[in-house]
Amino acid sequence: MKTTIKDLGNEVIISLAGRLDTATSSDVQAKITRELSQRASIGRLTLDASQLEYISSSGLRILLSLSKQYKEKFHVHNVQSQVYEVLDITGFTKIMPVERAIRQMVIDGCEVIGIGGVGTVYRLNGDTIIKVFREGTTLDEVRREITMSKEALVLGMPTAISFDIVRVAPTAACRCERYGLVYELLHAETLSSVVKQHPEQIESYARKYADLFQQMHSIEVPVGGNVPSAIERERQQVEHIRRYFSQEEVDMLLAILDSIPAGNRLLHMDLQTKNAMLQDNELMLIDMGEVGYGHPLLDLGHAYSAMVSLVGDYDKIIGMPRELGNQIWDLAIEHYFAGLPAEVVAQRKAQIEVVSCVRNFSWLALSDSFPEDVVKACQALFHERVASRYDYIMEVCKTFSDWTL
Repeated sequence: MKTTIKDLGNEVIISLAGRLDTATSSDVQAKITRELSQRASIGRLTLDASQLEYISSSGLRILLSLSKQYKEKFHVHNVQSQVYEVLDITGFTKIMPVERAIRQMVIDGCEVIGIGGVGTVYRLNGDTIIKVFREGTTLDEVRREITMSKEALVLGMPTAISFDIVRVAPTAACRCERYGLVYELLHAETLSSVVKQHPEQIESYARKYADLFQQMHSIEVPVGGNVPSAIERERQQVEHIRRYFSQEEVDMLLAILDSIPAGNRLLHMDLQTKNAMLQDNELMLIDMGEVGYGHPLLDLGHAYSAMVSLVGDYDKIIGMPRELGNQIWDLAIEHYFAGLPAEVVAQRKAQIEVVSCVRNFSWLALSDSFPEDVVKACQALFHERVASRYDYIMEVCKTFSDWTL
């Protein structure tokens, strides 16, 4: 058993390598007690368990003692599966912060099944897919996606839940290590893929797509839960793109947002056809990092921005030709509003198109490393889609309040 203790600023790291059992625990306890007593103050105490192979009851008592002595300052990280199982069964994961070790995966040669603003989805094998996040994505942002997936599932949406956070090894395309989420989806395909393969069934798929929106938008999010406000997140993203647009242009987008009525419905905020997986003839949601609550108008505006007015390589990003994507959107929106008077449907289509103008540009806030040509393409489109139509846009915004829930 090897015990290493080192200082890292205000943090002390205890690294354990080997088996922490009855034969070794006395020496380990003595060394930890001796060395920690020599330090005047400890702001954070971390036990690195990346090389800890085994822990017995005597080893658990050492962890319990450190937890009691250092309280909220103490945590255990990089815990291997066999040790984590012991800590979980004995209840230690409820007593102190314990983080599993994150395993590394290689994606070279894996099929790309979707590309989005925050990452790329690959198929690992017939049973699993992995979403690989863009460079710079933090572990907290990855965990947020898992949290939102669980929240949506609890609220009643068919949602794919990730069972593992991994580190993805560098590739020829990206020479940095990134985070990934692994999902188990038995023989599932994206809605984009099945529509592309079976365009003759597009009417049926459009109905399923519309039903998915309706199911989500019928769910009322409880007050005080973990699901955040979608409109507030969108506002933050618009504020973030000030680096690319003038104050006047940003204010135009904010004016559209300010016109959207309040709402408490569950919103995906990126429900394009590659973020819906067809499994056993049922659509299941993935890519849940932007889930929030609000008015369905905002959600549909986001989807329109992807499915109809996308900036970029449509086939590569959405996974089907633009003509086919536009067609399934038109069919789905007719199903979504089925039963409403024709003039109401026409008005709501206009409202959705106007709100999509925000997402046309706010998505640039999803990363700080988009290629310069992508940014310039968005800047060039601003006059065409917003500035030159601003009077019309503001007139449509006045009608938003007619869309009651």
